[in-house]
Order: sequence, then structure tokens, then C-alpha cells
Amino acid sequence: MQHTSLTRAVLATALAVFSWSALADEAAIRKNLGDRIPQLKAIDEVSKTPVPGLFEIRVNGTDIFYTDATGNYLVQGNLIDTRSRRNLTEERVDKLTAIKFDTLPLKDAFTIVRGNGQRKLAVFEDPNCGYCKRFERDLQKIDNVTVYMFLYPILGPDSTDKSRAIWCAKDKAQAWQDWMVRDQPPPAAAAMCDSSALTRNTELGRGYKITGTPTLVFVNGNRVPGAIDTKQIEKLLAEAKP
Repeated sequence: MQHTSLTRAVLATALAVFSWSALADEAAIRKNLGDRIPQLKAIDEVSKTPVPGLFEIRVNGTDIFYTDATGNYLVQGNLIDTRSRRNLTEERVDKLTAIKFDTLPLKDAFTIVRGNGQRKLAVFEDPNCGYCKRFERDLQKIDNVTVYMFLYPILGPDSTDKSRAIWCAKDKAQAWQDWMVRDQPPPAAAAMCDSSALTRNTELGRGYKITGTPTLVFVNGNRVPGAIDTKQIEKLLAEAKP
């Protein structure tokens, strides 16, 4: 009994010292980096990495840097686990930028259904985005999918005009595909058409830090920026599980 009590006391003391040391390291990192680099005055989180003496610092929600326990050195780049061949930085950013599919306001998107529509995918696109047009041509080859299309006009006033015309069309999906795949301009939008969804989409995208189009969101929360080909789309749809 005495041995057990002594062991517990030693463990409690060790944990207390460890916690104090971790807090001291975090305080030093926050102070030194904040004093020396104005952009790092507001650090969201400081956490240990698998590398002894190396700490991760997170700023602006999803920006990742690394530093030592005193904040004397700052590292920008990817942390790679060579044993498992994993990019730990990329995995961390993917986790931080994941979007819960069920929280997306689908009322502000229109749908394109192919085949049985069982698989689901949300996409943010600008009608003047050349990469989006290339992506749309590949997306035509994907079957058994429901695509929730969020018009995301971020490339200028003409993008907003085209997005409004597509959103206000009698058949949004048809107008979208006519423009993106067949280069047929959408008919002019009616003056009384309610296109407030476009404003909400822009605000939503900014909140999620979507800075480029196309951006794909899968049902497992995985977010993929940029145009990917049919093979990649199929692979990610197969892997996606809510």
C-alpha cells in the first residue's frame, strides 16, 4: 500500500513538473515571437510535435509554423515523417480546413444529378475560372453523383454578373453547363430576381478561407483546392465516408 501511494505521489509530481514546463515553453514562445514578429502577436495555438524540442504554432486559423522552446528560431515548411512517409504538416492543415458537409447551406446551391445520384460532392466555382471549365469537362464523365454547385464569383464584377444570370435562369444546372462546357452565355437575369445567395456564398467561402476555384468538398469533410481529373475525383468519392 505504501509503495502504491509513493508511486502515485511521484507520478503526480512528475505530471505537475511536465505541465509547468509545457506552460513555461508556451509562454516563452508566445512572448518572444510576439515581440519580434508583429504578425505573430496573436498565436492561436502552441503544441508539441513528435520531434523533441520542436513546437507547432498555429496562426490565422490554419497557418502552420514551427519553432524551438524559446521562440528563437522560426521554421516555415513541411514536417515529414520519413518512416511512414507522411507529410504531417499537410495532414494537420487538411484537418484544420476540413468542412463539415452537413453544415453547408445547400439551399444556396443548385444541384446537378447524374445516374442514381447516391454519391455527393459540393463545389465552389467562378464562371470565369478557366480551371473550373476544365474541371467541369472532367466532371461530365462522373456518374451516380449529386453535385451541389455553389456559385462563388470572386474574379471580378463580370463573374458576379454571370453568376447572377445563371442563378436566375429557369434551369440553373442547364445554364451553368451550357456556359462552362459549351461556351453558351446565360440569358440576362430578370431585374426582380433574388440573387442574395451569391452574397451569402461569398461570405461563406471567405469564412472557410476558400481563395481559389474550383474548390471541392467531399462528404467526409475533405477539401480539395484546384482542378483534378476524373480519376482523382473517382478515387476521392470512393474514399469519402461521412
